[in-house]
Amino acid sequence: MSIVVTGSIAYDYLMNFPGRFTEHILPDKLQSISLSFLVDSMVRQRGGVAANIAYTMKLLGGDPVILGTVGQDFGDYRRWLEEHDLRTDQIIEIEDEFTASFFVSTDQDQNQIANFYTGAMAHARHISLAQRGLTDAKVVIISPNDPQAMLNYANECRDLGIPFAYDPSQQIARLNGEELRQSIPGAAFLMVNEYEAAITQEKTGWTLAQIRAEVETLVVTEGKLGSVIYRGDEEIRIPVATPNEIAEPTGAGDGYRGGFFAAWSVGLPLSVCGRVGALCSTYVLEKVGTSSHRFSVDEFITRYEENFGAEPGLAKLGKR
Repeated sequence: MSIVVTGSIAYDYLMNFPGRFTEHILPDKLQSISLSFLVDSMVRQRGGVAANIAYTMKLLGGDPVILGTVGQDFGDYRRWLEEHDLRTDQIIEIEDEFTASFFVSTDQDQNQIANFYTGAMAHARHISLAQRGLTDAKVVIISPNDPQAMLNYANECRDLGIPFAYDPSQQIARLNGEELRQSIPGAAFLMVNEYEAAITQEKTGWTLAQIRAEVETLVVTEGKLGSVIYRGDEEIRIPVATPNEIAEPTGAGDGYRGGFFAAWSVGLPLSVCGRVGALCSTYVLEKVGTSSHRFSVDEFITRYEENFGAEPGLAKLGKR
């Protein structure tokens, strides 16, 4: 059984602002905010949450299935995925649409302001797991996508008895309280950062304890503080892996998820899954672009041991 990764497949436009956003935001004028930031660099990268997660999983020996919709301009991206041995048979091209695009500016404190153009991604709501013959998935990762598609996949997984990992992240802003209350319950995993966890609580009216009761495992990433994994009464604190440098933060959370599920898929304990995710996140931080990082499994194990100590179970990675 494969891990199916649903979500955005996009082009990322990454820009750098040589200052601090906070210095230009006036708290007493937030009701009429009007700002323009002159950036001094821009690069276009291949991205999208589903593709990012799958790419890191592949580096660790996984064989994920990417399920998503793309536009007429996807040809070079498809070839790149295939060159990296990632499956593209469940990536559906929509004629007369452009592939989704992510525009993000990052300041010198690694704060970000972003916009996302949905494009062909809007058609994901018309694609089901059953239609595509993916009902035997080991787990379905529901990452940011067309909001209706995310709700559809959560409902379909519950109806078919397929374990699912719910990763609303950037779409927290679009999903309302009722939609979150509908889509979260029954998830095998809920993956959020600490800000998204707070927004989820505010929108749903649930406490953190209530959210934990609705899912099997809750994973909350906390930036420089690491992450915490909640399962039942257990609370597992995960430290960060030390970066050699920080180039650009976009996609670090996707790297964490890719590493986490690569480790989970070979039966490693949650404490190790979290540390594998943390190290993958660090690899992403060190490069510009969400899929610019490279490593062999042996190189990864060596660096893991340097950060967290020896872990014999990592020998399972790359041996499927």
